Amino acid sequence: MLLTRASEYALLSLDIIRTAKSPIGVEYLANELNIPKSFLAKILQNLAKEDILVSKKGAKGGFVLSKPVNEISLYKVIVAAEGKAPAIFDCVQYADTCPNGAMGLCAISPFLAKFQGKINHFLKELSLGDIFEA
Repeated sequence: MLLTRASEYALLSLDIIRTAKSPIGVEYLANELNIPKSFLAKILQNLAKEDILVSKKGAKGGFVLSKPVNEISLYKVIVAAEGKAPAIFDCVQYADTCPNGAMGLCAISPFLAKFQGKINHFLKELSLGDIFEA
């Protein structure tokens, strides 16, 4: 698992929110992106909890970015959307998901951990600005 629909929907929503002149509501985003409203609402709430979005209340409420796109890492968005850190192979992060139950004895475990570390570093260095303003 690296990216699921939750990450995809988060990024698509952030793209719309970043260009908006005023707060954008869940209903508008769900309709615009053809995404189930309840699923998207949960994703946006998670992004707000992680200080990626700010939720504005009221009749003209909705979501706005908490900071400029260049200050929001892709890693942070993925963690917020997915509810956990990204993983190329689940066995790298969770010993109990090792398919053979012997993570400590696994010949490729050190390589996978190193590979995952490089990907995490890359995702932390990559900002939304790099994605949207490329």
